[in-house]
Amino acid sequence: MWSFGCMLASMVFMKEPFFHGKSNTDQLVQIVRVLGSKNFKKYLEKYNISLGEEYEDIGYYNKRQWVRFMNENNKDLVSQEFLDLIDRLLRYDHQERLTAKEAMKHAYFDPIRVAVS
Repeated sequence: MWSFGCMLASMVFMKEPFFHGKSNTDQLVQIVRVLGSKNFKKYLEKYNISLGEEYEDIGYYNKRQWVRFMNENNKDLVSQEFLDLIDRLLRYDHQERLTAKEAMKHAYFDPIRVAVS
């Protein structure tokens, strides 16, 4: 579901790839810059995960609001339903993410359900 969220965000926000790191370490920094440090630290503590020395200076970042990724080129593709879906997919903790079944039932896909019924 994480990968689906990344691909969907990339397509709708027209930012490819959505998280663009130059290395594994930088990749994690790019994710934390978007999702924030607070929830990242909670995730690490919940699962008792310790990071290597290369991550010591990861920095502190506030969670970015998804609307900050909107611009003139993608504003017609972004809806409140989309923002809610992305927010529920792109979470550090896999237990907090939507499942595939839950995602399929999300209001973002209502127009598709209407079109095929």
